[in-house]
This record gives sequence, structure tokens and C-alpha cells, in this order.
Amino acid sequence: MAGLFEGKVAWVTGASGGIGEAIALAFAAKGSSLVLSARSHESLNKVAGKCKAAGAGNVLILPLDLTHSDGFQSMAADIVKQMGAIDILVNNGGVSQRALVKDASIELYRQIMEINFFGTVAITKAVLPYMIAKKSGQIITISSLVGKIGSPLRSGYAASKHALHGFFDSLRAEVQDENIKVLMVCPGFIKTNISVNALNAAGNKTGKMDKNQETGMLPTVLADRILKAMAAGKQEIYVGGKERLILYIKRFFPALVNGIVRKKH
Repeated sequence: MAGLFEGKVAWVTGASGGIGEAIALAFAAKGSSLVLSARSHESLNKVAGKCKAAGAGNVLILPLDLTHSDGFQSMAADIVKQMGAIDILVNNGGVSQRALVKDASIELYRQIMEINFFGTVAITKAVLPYMIAKKSGQIITISSLVGKIGSPLRSGYAASKHALHGFFDSLRAEVQDENIKVLMVCPGFIKTNISVNALNAAGNKTGKMDKNQETGMLPTVLADRILKAMAAGKQEIYVGGKERLILYIKRFFPALVNGIVRKKH
């Protein structure tokens, strides 16, 4: 599998920690070159050092904010100029939510959609012309099991992830003949700070770790599953613990799902 990624250029958003950092390190161990993006330059520097130590080729730090998409086209052009190509795009940047529908403002929903959906679409569209010109590429988007089944307190987050599935399923059909692969990754509970950084009804970080996150799968295990899915040409994968079973319950026993998600939020 290492040969599939060696020398490839992977642009990873949300790379300052958690899943993004784990994915970047997994690529680094395979000999890939990396472009690391997130808002925190300091955190990206730390991840870049780890990637170099893990065996990465070139490592470029490119801070960005997904709500400021006007500069994404010029960023993509700069990456191609400096690194020679963008072979892999990992759309990992995003934000979650912990607020009831009755309490959440329209502004909060717009903020979540701007980051999770419109920012991701914009960066994908910035990269796509280079992949089409090269007639090769891989686009990996980190969704969630909530992108398949809504859950209390996460209505805006769930909506943004559902929207990503509609967009990238459509894109996959459009670029199949261009030799561009699109992989949707739906994690369950992963041990990251996603709940700590989730937005409450006021639009502020909750600062609280969910128990399910605290006891979830390690990001390194998820990263390994993602690279294996890429190598196998998968289109969509579900990764996590027992929470994955809810997808099958919904398919065969949909009436049970509401009660289950109410208890698991």
C-alpha cells in the first residue's frame, strides 16, 4: 500500500489535531508530501514537525479559514506551483453543534453550513480543475454517521453532513471518467475534541467533552482505515464501534431508530 501514496501530494484541511493530524501522519509514514491547513499556524507547525519525523516528503503549512473561501483558488494554484500537483484532497475541516433546534438561531445554522458545506465545496472546486487536467486524483471527505442519521442537539451539523453526501455523490458520478475517486468517510465516536469545540446555541464552544467521544476509537485507527479504503477504491465507509449498527437498524427497523438516538446523544 505504501507505493500508492509515496511521492503523492496530499492537502489535508483541519490538520491541526484530531482526525486531520492522524491522517496527515498516516500519509507521512507512506512517504507522501503534505499541505497542512487549519486556522492555527502554531498547531500546524507542531504537526508539520511530526510529519517530517514520520517520513514525509515536502511539508507545506497553509493556514486557512473555511469561512473565507475567496482565496482558495489562489491557494490551490500556489500549491501546484510549489509542490507540482495536488494528488489527494482530504476535506476534514469542520465544526459540530450541541444545541436544541428550539434554541439554535438561524445565524448558527448559517455558520455551520458555511464552514462544513460551503467551505468544503469551495476548496474542492479550487482543486478539481488540476485533477481533471491530470486525469487523476482522490478526494476524501470526512462526514459522520450523523450524515446518515440525524441526532438530538446536532441538527445543523447533521444537515451539513447530509448536504455533503448529496454533493459528493453527484461529483463522483461526474468525474468517474476522469479517473478521479471520491471517498466519503462516516466515523462514529472518535476520540477527539470535536465535542469540546462544538458550538452551543449562542455560537460559542461548549468546552465539554462528550463521554462517547472520550471513550471512542483512536484517530490513528480511523486514519489507517481511510488509507486502506483509498487503496481498495471504496466509495463510502463507516468506521467506529457498535454505533455503526444503527445504520442497519434504520434500514430494516426504522421505527426503532428514534428511541435509540435519543438515548445515545
